[in-house]
Amino acid sequence: MERSIVRNIFVNFAGAVAPTFVSLVTVPAYIHLLGVERYGVINLLWTLIGYFSVLDLGTSLATENQIAKARAANDDSIEPIFWSACFMNLGTGIIGGALIYAATIVYITYGVKIEPTFQHEVMASLPWIAVAVPIANVTWVFAGAITGVERFASYNINQMFGTALFQLLPIAAIVCFSPSLAIAIPAAVIARLVAGLLLGVAAIRALHIRRMRMPHWRLMIGLFRYGRWLLMFSGANMIASTLDRVLVGGLLGARFVTYYATPQNLINRLNLLPLAIVRTLFPRLSAASREDADVLAHHALAFLNGAFTPCMIVALFALKPFLLLWLGPQLAASAPVASVLILGVWLSGQSSILSSLLQAQTHPAAVASVSWLQLPFFTGALWCGIHWFGIMGAALVVVLKALFDYSVLLAFSRLHAWTIVRNMLAHLAFLLVALALADSIDALLLAIAVALGLSAANFGMSLLGSSELRAALYRLWLRFVPWSGPAQG
Repeated sequence: MERSIVRNIFVNFAGAVAPTFVSLVTVPAYIHLLGVERYGVINLLWTLIGYFSVLDLGTSLATENQIAKARAANDDSIEPIFWSACFMNLGTGIIGGALIYAATIVYITYGVKIEPTFQHEVMASLPWIAVAVPIANVTWVFAGAITGVERFASYNINQMFGTALFQLLPIAAIVCFSPSLAIAIPAAVIARLVAGLLLGVAAIRALHIRRMRMPHWRLMIGLFRYGRWLLMFSGANMIASTLDRVLVGGLLGARFVTYYATPQNLINRLNLLPLAIVRTLFPRLSAASREDADVLAHHALAFLNGAFTPCMIVALFALKPFLLLWLGPQLAASAPVASVLILGVWLSGQSSILSSLLQAQTHPAAVASVSWLQLPFFTGALWCGIHWFGIMGAALVVVLKALFDYSVLLAFSRLHAWTIVRNMLAHLAFLLVALALADSIDALLLAIAVALGLSAANFGMSLLGSSELRAALYRLWLRFVPWSGPAQG
């Protein structure tokens, strides 16, 4: 990979780390101030809002794709693409807001087990919940536009500020007024609005936009034609990624959503490196030829496995002690569930690179169709898993689905599958050994020694097999020890 790509990966990774720390600090405060059940209800509400992100119609990724291509071709279509996408997503967001208003009433009344007091608090916040959808829709266009021109530093600065505001403003409102969902939800939506406006200003500056334009129907149709397959693909994945929480809430109650979703949110934060790689690569994959894009994706997968797997090994050993310190013994009891979910996050990280390749280079109609066809089977498997094994059953089904998704995406990507699978299985073997040992070793010093030993062995294997990882490590070494490089003559 080019030096600029590796640099942007580190920029995106660093930009995602700071919001993670903010979230880790604020989650215990939310649980303490709101209680376990109210916090579970908030998780379910954000999940419900996420479902209506399908009304984005794939426009945000289509915008990023088209702006990246326009930038590579050095034409003047960036400005009309941006405004057409903004107006398009504002319209679909308003429709989504009206739909979620009605859907929230039905879901809170009949779809989840919560106390009547909490139902009243949610009903009081319904207008704010509806407003959150168009805000999110337009903000996604801003994000797609600014990353389409690879202004990752500006994007991440705004992302860090927005996440901090989203986490801290509701806490301040709760402390100043009352620990009610009718206070916390409006404060969170206001935070999203402010963050979205700031990101919009940054996008306008990055794209050198001078004035507002009316939308072009031809461009909107083009965005929709490209985005419809992304809509099908990402829509199915979005529903699947949150369906476990919805069924846990419906079958077990909102309290169990906190026990399941809180460690799950923590585990999902481990996906920072894959997300940084995907965010960096997508504009390049969009503008590259298919042959160059395949080579870039292949190198990215090898780089990800080499850098990501040692982190996952350490996480498996550190998870239970961290949960004890972070949330206390009651919620730390869900550590085994979180350990299983780590495998799903690891597989999803690799799938995200394959997915990015397909979205950038083709219209993944076949993959989107498979994603929707397998959704009923995933729903049935989740229902059975939760019904028979509780939240552990949900975690196991999620990991099996991640493995299925990886297999499907690899097949449709038409890369050299055997080389990639062989590399993946070698790293997976390390993770399974780490999972077994982390569960059986109680002595802290021994656990640390084993975790470091396994991580070092895995990283050494990656260095032997990945020239990309060796090159990245060498560049990092030269940055800190510049005098060790070859003499300049």
